[in-house]
Amino acid sequence: MKSQKNGKRFVSLRLKWAIGTAVGSLIIFFIVAIAMFTSFTQNLFQQERSLLNQGMDNISQPLAKNDQSLTKHSIEQVLDPNNNHSFVRGADYRRPVVKELSDGHLLVNIYNPQGKLLLSTGHLEGKPSLINERQVRIAQGKHHKILLGHMPIYSHDTQRVIGYLQIENNLNSYAKSYRQLRLVSIMALCLVVLASGLLGYALSYFLLRPLGDIHDTVKVISKDPTKNVRVPVSNRNDELAELIDMFNDMLDRMQRYIEQQSQFVSDVSHELRTPVAIIQGHLDMLERWGKDDPQVLSDSLKASLIETKRMKNLVQEMLDLSRAEQVEINYRNEKTVVNDVVHQVFNNFKMLYPEFTFNLDDDLDEKITVNIYRDHLEQVLVILCDNAVKYSQDRKEIHITLSRGMNTVEIGIQDFGEGIAPEDAKRVFDRFYRVDKARSRKKGGNGLGLSIAKRLIEGYHGSISLESSPGAGSLFKIVLPIIEDPESLE
Repeated sequence: MKSQKNGKRFVSLRLKWAIGTAVGSLIIFFIVAIAMFTSFTQNLFQQERSLLNQGMDNISQPLAKNDQSLTKHSIEQVLDPNNNHSFVRGADYRRPVVKELSDGHLLVNIYNPQGKLLLSTGHLEGKPSLINERQVRIAQGKHHKILLGHMPIYSHDTQRVIGYLQIENNLNSYAKSYRQLRLVSIMALCLVVLASGLLGYALSYFLLRPLGDIHDTVKVISKDPTKNVRVPVSNRNDELAELIDMFNDMLDRMQRYIEQQSQFVSDVSHELRTPVAIIQGHLDMLERWGKDDPQVLSDSLKASLIETKRMKNLVQEMLDLSRAEQVEINYRNEKTVVNDVVHQVFNNFKMLYPEFTFNLDDDLDEKITVNIYRDHLEQVLVILCDNAVKYSQDRKEIHITLSRGMNTVEIGIQDFGEGIAPEDAKRVFDRFYRVDKARSRKKGGNGLGLSIAKRLIEGYHGSISLESSPGAGSLFKIVLPIIEDPESLE
């Protein structure tokens, strides 16, 4: 056990599992053992009770053949008709009367109607009870409970009481079996608890071993978030294996996010450093001598205004990117008819760039509604069409397609311009990434447009992809899930 910073004592999950397994097994086995123990002992007790009842019948039935009250002589005549003296006469009869009539652990007392003891096979622990009804009851003996049977003996002929019979079952064999069974149950209970605890600990050590790997990985990552360490992947096929995959994916995303943030800060610093330096240089020059030269003053003001506008655009794009990462929270219930937006952007660009040929291939036969804010979809299409125009210098032709998949709508924007190399195509959606930084700067781009488009589309559970090759143009494809039964749009 280890002490934690919050003051609570650390208890291993393996130990908790082992204790929980042991306690669970204890409860289950205790219930089963109690049920079996109770059933067995009750069955054994019923056998002893049946034996006592059978002994009472075996002894009372032969004696009931007498017409007169029982005497020692009449009892002897009934129980020893051959006069072979298989028993000792008198009140101190020590052995069973006849083996067929009673068992060795049954003690028998026979009384005449006046309560005088006529025959006894041993000293009874229970007090004599001369009652006129048959009764079998439990009494407390010297060491444990005993069974007592009392009954009157009626003559078969006269139907009057000719004596009384009392039989005692000392239950010694029952008590012995009871103690042995109780001891075995206790030992079995202890063995089950010990075995289940050890088995639970062993199983937890094997099954929860990935948690130890996750723990070690988290400790390393917490000390250095940039360290490239992952949880070892096992061949298991269970919830922990899925957890490891999800955890490693999360670390991968976090690693990429940290790298992107680091690159973002570096790029922002670089992007802002240049216009700030330019503006500062022109202001310094004007302060020193340029303010007296109208031409220099005019040129410096124009250059400063251009750089200020570029900084403003950069800040605006950074704000757009930040908002794009929160669309799922702020615009989750927005709905838009895709057909209307695509046709609007198509018509706008035809008007803005008459020197370009814009073609729209609309395969939709009906209005298609998707879960996206209208302005965001228009913003994405404008970004893609604007890029297509910028990088189409020789063949000024743009194709826009609109089609439907199984449960999605697909928008394609294709140009026939410069194209993008495969190694660059993988990074065009990264922040501030530009395939050709010098040419992109001349075209006025900051490298955030495609990144904003990707964040917006993915925020609405869609996807955006690029197919391109140098000299053959580029095809951007947007896929958005369709709302099958849209509510009425405002």
